[in-house]
Amino acid sequence: MTDTPAATRAATPGWRDPRMWVGLAIVAASVVVGALVLGGSDDTAPVWAAARTMGTGHALTADDLTVRRVHFADASDADLYYPAGQPLPADLRLVHGVVAGELLARGAVGSVAAEQLRQVPISVAADQVPGAVSAGASVDVYLRPSSHAGCQGSPVCTGRPVLSAVTVLDAPPTDQEFGAGGQRMLVLGMSSGEAHTFFRMLASVDDPALTVVGRG
Repeated sequence: MTDTPAATRAATPGWRDPRMWVGLAIVAASVVVGALVLGGSDDTAPVWAAARTMGTGHALTADDLTVRRVHFADASDADLYYPAGQPLPADLRLVHGVVAGELLARGAVGSVAAEQLRQVPISVAADQVPGAVSAGASVDVYLRPSSHAGCQGSPVCTGRPVLSAVTVLDAPPTDQEFGAGGQRMLVLGMSSGEAHTFFRMLASVDDPALTVVGRG
């Protein structure tokens, strides 16, 4: 009978085994190369974006803006926005509302003189405007008739605001209410077109009432 040779167990490579060090070197080199490739492929551009939701007529300050890095598929698209590496021109106001995080397009702002901002006072029942609404806030304004019958043929009964993302230019404290029934006055900033639409909507219903909703 032929003796069967004993099986030989493979020795676990120790820390002196050169093969282990070669493997570690390959892994480390892969990590370094990957980091260099990813770092060198950053072709994004820093642009200004809205740090918070703001309405039409809001005068921009540095606190209103934040920086976002954006990849533009077409380099010419970057010209539509304000680069974060350059200061913004002075005396800029929003010509339409923007939401938090939205890129600041050049078409979204204009000079104070060029925009000819309208300052429109409105009277709102005290229980139809949040007490926290103050100057600089961005709000939506809803218009409702005094009765359901007033909705017939009126565009205000769609459930959509008649003014969206407009800026409150002035908001006297609630203890300075005026008029009968505890009305509160707000002064809203809006473009000529928004003012025209707003007053046309007011005239379309009998005994209109307003509700102001803050945008946070």
